[in-house]
Amino acid sequence: MHAPTILIAPLNWGLGHATRCVPIIRNAIADEQRVVLAADGDALRWLQSEFPELKAIQLPGFCIKYSPSDSQLLAMIRQLPKIIVGTIREHRQLKKLIQEENIQTVISDNRFGLWNKSVKSIYITHQLLIRAPYRWMEPLLRFCHRCIITRYDECWIPDIEGKGNLSGELSHKYPLPTNARFIGWLSRFPSTNAIPVKKNYTNLCLISGPEPHRTLFEQMCIERFKDREEPTLIVSGKPGDCMSGSAIGNIDLVPGLSSGELKTHLLQTPNIFCRSGYSTLMDLKLLERSANLFPTPGQPEQEYLAELHKK
Repeated sequence: MHAPTILIAPLNWGLGHATRCVPIIRNAIADEQRVVLAADGDALRWLQSEFPELKAIQLPGFCIKYSPSDSQLLAMIRQLPKIIVGTIREHRQLKKLIQEENIQTVISDNRFGLWNKSVKSIYITHQLLIRAPYRWMEPLLRFCHRCIITRYDECWIPDIEGKGNLSGELSHKYPLPTNARFIGWLSRFPSTNAIPVKKNYTNLCLISGPEPHRTLFEQMCIERFKDREEPTLIVSGKPGDCMSGSAIGNIDLVPGLSSGELKTHLLQTPNIFCRSGYSTLMDLKLLERSANLFPTPGQPEQEYLAELHKK
């Protein structure tokens, strides 16, 4: 008898959607399910490096480009047709994948089109309320997102209910959809073994997010620390990049680290500088670390989370 096959497909928007799927992938493997990974871009490259033994499929989504400015409203409006077309395309591709790979369950992390009535479809999101630059836009975005959620059999919210939650109003302001439930925090680190590292640092900068703000944040960190004496490690968030590490003064720059190496640095480095993405917050919470949070400009969700967790 063949093992049941599960397709796990995170959105390629930074690495957070991919990294928080790690405990789900590991649980599925432990349950002796056949796991197939589907993603694109950096998310796919990172999953392939983390799980080289699993089948990984190129499943294009919609490649969002941010504006260099602090407002992303016009950039998002211009790219709305791309998002719609990408959602329709991935929904059609899923039908083909279900037949080719004999898939019984699909888990989509914030990919809108990966539902199908012939299989069990699960959607992961922490944003039942989508923050917008203008509050009058939020009810419309919430309605549209809820319509997507209801297409799935289940909606998993990676947070806890009640006091001590991480997502605040994003998941707790309104009643949950009938198919939604809280599943607790998702992080790759609790089940990852820390790996000894050759060098300790005073500062750790984790670079992430869509371009051009990924590069702008990296440049900001370089400017901040290049003339300082304390050793600084900058992880550029570019998995699979053939570029080897480089140095600028007392700064060491690396394209990426294994989960074990990154866990060690997160536990040992006194000062952490990073974006306020939700997956990063879950990692920090479960490692019991604090950090200096820098929200991506023009991304209301990260601005809200940075303010919420300012303390």
